[in-house]
Amino acid sequence: MIKHIVMMKLHEGQEKEIHKEKLALLLEGLEGRIPEIRYWEVGRNFSDKAAAFDIVLVSGFDGLDELDVYRVHPEHVKVLDYIRQVVSTIHVVDYEV
Repeated sequence: MIKHIVMMKLHEGQEKEIHKEKLALLLEGLEGRIPEIRYWEVGRNFSDKAAAFDIVLVSGFDGLDELDVYRVHPEHVKVLDYIRQVVSTIHVVDYEV
């Protein structure tokens, strides 16, 4: 199994919490819509530490081929368009379990 972990920090501003909730809902909406997803967890950070990220996605795929299908899936691409608008920093870790 491949674990795909993504941590996202949103742009600062008055609407940050609105964007955070919308992004979390968009990510949660992908579960069940992309058959290659085996595990899906979206977390909303509540820590106010400067090093903290706002959203984390922990997901699992059977292999690299399935992860690659997910990456270009039209439903995922729609969410990526929103991510590009509201996220300032992204860290990704992919590893085999």
